[in-house]
Amino acid sequence: MPGRKARRHSPEQIVTLLGRADALLAGGGTVADACRDLEVTEATYYRWRNLYGGLKADDAKRLKRLEKENATLKRLLAEAELEKACLKELAEGNF
Repeated sequence: MPGRKARRHSPEQIVTLLGRADALLAGGGTVADACRDLEVTEATYYRWRNLYGGLKADDAKRLKRLEKENATLKRLLAEAELEKACLKELAEGNF
């Protein structure tokens, strides 16, 4: 699919698309057929399945929010640790 623009799907959209894929697979289709219908690669399908496989749309939204909050907390912790190390060096006179 050369020249195709990459799209970002929201977690809710991904859960909906996975539901569509499940319906196709239950009807006797293959993963390749489902991917063609969803207009995604098989790698994307399997990545989505691993991330959002058993989730509902609300769960996916909550997961995304928690992942963002976790990244923010990790960044804040790293900044605090760096500040602590700098203050320790200053207190020891190693500047």
